[in-house]
Amino acid sequence: MALRKPGFCLSGLLLLLLTLPPVAAGQSSASLQDTINLDGKLYHVQGLGLDNDHFWVTSVDTANHRGYLHQFNRATGKFERQIDLSDGSRYHPGGFSIQGNSIWVPVAEYKPNSTALLEEIDKRTLAVKRKFIVSDHIGCVAVHGDTLIAGNWDSRRFYVVNFQGKQLQVFDNPETNRYQDIKFAGGMLVASGVFNHKNGAVDWLAWPSLKLVHRISFGLTDRGLPYTAEGMAILGQNLYLLPENGPSRVFHWLIEPGFGTR
Repeated sequence: MALRKPGFCLSGLLLLLLTLPPVAAGQSSASLQDTINLDGKLYHVQGLGLDNDHFWVTSVDTANHRGYLHQFNRATGKFERQIDLSDGSRYHPGGFSIQGNSIWVPVAEYKPNSTALLEEIDKRTLAVKRKFIVSDHIGCVAVHGDTLIAGNWDSRRFYVVNFQGKQLQVFDNPETNRYQDIKFAGGMLVASGVFNHKNGAVDWLAWPSLKLVHRISFGLTDRGLPYTAEGMAILGQNLYLLPENGPSRVFHWLIEPGFGTR
């Protein structure tokens, strides 16, 4: 009988299954549509955003303790301009979100349990419109109405703050997925992250319960990095992932019909 073959261990199989990333009800798939090369100097990439004309990327120059927000032409991938976001010991920009003409970016100390600035940057002029301090490392930010959802180091905790920096709520992350970039889309928190060095996923979380509604699992790029390791942006059924340091590529995926808009 198959279950009695030498070397089979039922308890070992059970342990293996328990250590695999959980699969959500309603798991879906995505197909790779194209890959866009970003033609410009980037450091350790962090977050990704887009509008009709541009890709926006945050990256951190760890050697020189500087953090940047870069703008690229969406049609050509050519670099256009950038702003230095560094603020002393705070030089780690993370996942960010765009609302209208504002870009909300966290700039944190490069260690957990530290501090961060949340900055609102004018998309047209790159001028800082406002900023305030949060008493934790903030690695990613999503905009929800007139509030910000801010994930700390690996998004083990989510803070909800208003645009003046007042903390309104705090939620623990019930998932093991270590989210690096988050966006609010289709009434849900869309969060991209990794379980380990080989497996990652984009999760759709009901808000504010944080119940896992959908999950798309991803493997590795041909450079051996998880697709979901760093930047993520979503527009309807179009999902964009930016996992690699310079020379960087944006991977454009198409989610199954209707999935990204539910």
